[in-house]
Amino acid sequence: MTSLSPAARGRLADLIAGPVFTPGDDAYAVETAGFNLTLPHRPSLVVGATGPADVQHAVRFAADHDLAVAVHTTGHGAVVSADGSLMITTRRMSGVTVDAPGRSARVQGGVRWDQVIPAAAVHGLAGISGSSPQVGTVGFTLGGGLSPVFGRTRGFGADHVRAFDIVTADGQLRHVTADREPDLFWAARGGKGNFGVVTALEFGLFPISRLYGGGLFFTEAQAPAVLDVWRQWAPTVPENLSTSFCLLRLPGDPLILHVRIAFLGSTEEGAALIAPLRAAAPAFQDTVAEMPYTATATIHNDPTEPGAGIDRSALLRDLPRQALDTLLSAPEDDLMMTEIRLLGGALQRPPAVPAAVGNRQDAAYCLFTASIPAPVPGDAERIREAQRRLLERMAPWSTGGAYANFQSTEDTGPAAVRAAFAPDSWDRLLDIKKYFDPANLFRINHNIRR
Repeated sequence: MTSLSPAARGRLADLIAGPVFTPGDDAYAVETAGFNLTLPHRPSLVVGATGPADVQHAVRFAADHDLAVAVHTTGHGAVVSADGSLMITTRRMSGVTVDAPGRSARVQGGVRWDQVIPAAAVHGLAGISGSSPQVGTVGFTLGGGLSPVFGRTRGFGADHVRAFDIVTADGQLRHVTADREPDLFWAARGGKGNFGVVTALEFGLFPISRLYGGGLFFTEAQAPAVLDVWRQWAPTVPENLSTSFCLLRLPGDPLILHVRIAFLGSTEEGAALIAPLRAAAPAFQDTVAEMPYTATATIHNDPTEPGAGIDRSALLRDLPRQALDTLLSAPEDDLMMTEIRLLGGALQRPPAVPAAVGNRQDAAYCLFTASIPAPVPGDAERIREAQRRLLERMAPWSTGGAYANFQSTEDTGPAAVRAAFAPDSWDRLLDIKKYFDPANLFRINHNIRR
């Protein structure tokens, strides 16, 4: 851990409007804790930023003292240890402004989706959010932003960014748009936190207040028949229907199949579209119904309490019966949750304003698997090995690419990071990274580097 003199820390604290923490402070552990507890952090210094000026002072201090900069909002996507870094926590930057006539929102750097969704809903609008509303808006969007509701209809969240304010490695606060700093505008929309600290984000909203969505739950015995119907049915559905399924294996319990539905249309049309799934087998629970957009978190029912989690992912070009049989026959008790999301539609088309989000055209499905390790020696290693074997068995149907936001602690090497981008995009990202962050100050991430 980098040693900083009390005088140096004091000079920074005098510049910062928010709190500054060091190891040993009473609030240090709370300030650095994240949602995923698998990766604890021990930064040398923590700045609780209250606005862009605090971020600028913190970045300049880090550059002067040869400290990497870690940015921490919710801690859902932490993949590299922030030990020895200067950590900037953004949760105090929590302002949300909705421009209803302009169908847009402007959020500060620490805003979560559970703050944006209700603010937009007042105006009958919604943004491209993910399965969990507790995730930070900025991190979700700059890593791509894959929505289980809007994705197939509107594309990635990054496609609809209108502007952002970012503090780059030189300490400058830049207002970035497609016309102003176009290279940086392209790179950060998909390149995650490699180019600076985003202090504000502006993005488009869409007119929607209700949808037809929920889940169908089936037993282990029913799963093969239902999934055979799902794999033939899913590629035929219209773009305004998004769907996925999850194989849930809880310790000591039989497997449960959870099929998720989100349809941006009428209840009557939605019921007709999913009728083949309901006919495949009698669900022991069926929650698919009309719902307000503010209730979309109930479709996936992601965990809401912090905990340890280990995950891996892959993009698939096809999902034949053999691939489903491979998933169902996986004998791994350590594979707690395995999900397949249907992609396609607007997710495969280039956006109106190009973005660095990669691997659009070839990916028809996204595979994601996650497990919670028990607090016993060796359990995390067993889970990682089980997940590695699953990806190996599914390799015949993999594109070889990756979705940046679903990359994990196992995907931090140069080849793995590169897999999230097209080859020509990677070369351009390297050039932009070198220009805006030549010392690689922002490296506590899936790092773009040569």
